[in-house]
Amino acid sequence: MDPAHHSEEFGTRFLTRFADCQSALSHPDLLVPDREWCARELTTWAARPAADFFYSSMLAANGPDHDRLRRPVARAFTARRVAALRPAVEAVTDDLVDTFAEAASGGDPANFQELVGHPLPVAVVGRLIGVPDAERQHFAALGRGATRLLEPIRSPEDWTRADRAVVALREYFADLLRARRARPADDLASALLDQRASDGHPLTGRELVDLLLLVFVAGFETTAGLLGLAVFALLTHPDQLALVRADPALRSAAVEEALRWDGPVMMTERIAARPLEVAGAVLPAGASVTTVLAAANRDPLEHPDPDAFLVRRPGTKVLSFSAGVHHCLGASLARMEGAALIGRLFDRLPALALAGEPVRRDSVALRSFDDLPLAAVG
Repeated sequence: MDPAHHSEEFGTRFLTRFADCQSALSHPDLLVPDREWCARELTTWAARPAADFFYSSMLAANGPDHDRLRRPVARAFTARRVAALRPAVEAVTDDLVDTFAEAASGGDPANFQELVGHPLPVAVVGRLIGVPDAERQHFAALGRGATRLLEPIRSPEDWTRADRAVVALREYFADLLRARRARPADDLASALLDQRASDGHPLTGRELVDLLLLVFVAGFETTAGLLGLAVFALLTHPDQLALVRADPALRSAAVEEALRWDGPVMMTERIAARPLEVAGAVLPAGASVTTVLAAANRDPLEHPDPDAFLVRRPGTKVLSFSAGVHHCLGASLARMEGAALIGRLFDRLPALALAGEPVRRDSVALRSFDDLPLAAVG
């Protein structure tokens, strides 16, 4: 395939080489589609709640607007705060793996994604934000509805689902912020309110609500995909799983190789702010470029023998969390969750195996399982 293939059908140029994708994601004149782009290109949907949320969010902001929205989350999403979550991540993982082990015992298949893959990141990001335990699972379906916005082509049904999810989640997080104003806690919601009070350029109430909504949705959906994909990769490569079982130090390397081999985010788009050259092609201002992260992570120029799953692969680099100013703030937390799960799951269930045909999520932009049937055999 042409490494800078122009698609008339989709109106974008697909980049597939690692170096080209990394360069595009880091280029100051390749911008994310933002509110102005939405008003110009999505005239039918621009006034919908989901479009209003997504195209004014940190994910779809550029320059000073992006810096202003990202800064308070970055301050609150520190290495110290993430590290402090480790005991909670391990405790939640233990509980979920115990529940899964009971369901999968005796050779009976159990859906890993339903019992562990989704609940784990929902619980972790919920604790980070300040959502009470009893209320977290209610949001999983709403979060999945909101992530239909990440699809490159959205149907009317996608917009309807996303609108419904955004309205409900905005109401919830507005209530949560009101509660934290009255009674602060050690969580992200309270931290954002503290920064709003002390910052010379405070965020609006709606911006605070939308930041929490974004952290929630981004914090569980892609991580849920990573967890299932990593477990599937190890189970379908028993020689690599044996290495990880023999050497706990390889758990983090296994997560990194899973991100490279079959990561949860397939692609992301950028728009040229001015005429420029990308991967040898001259683009006019306004041209669309789509970095195909899944292809870049398997670029043989970057990773020799790219289709092999190798937990001891040296020098692994991935674009699964993007690059440049939009590099994912939650990358270290997602990696922590993946490593904790691999350790607990395969220690607890040494005879774990696939117990049926997995069902992949119906999505172009995101990789995940709806059903990953596993069982403890032998």
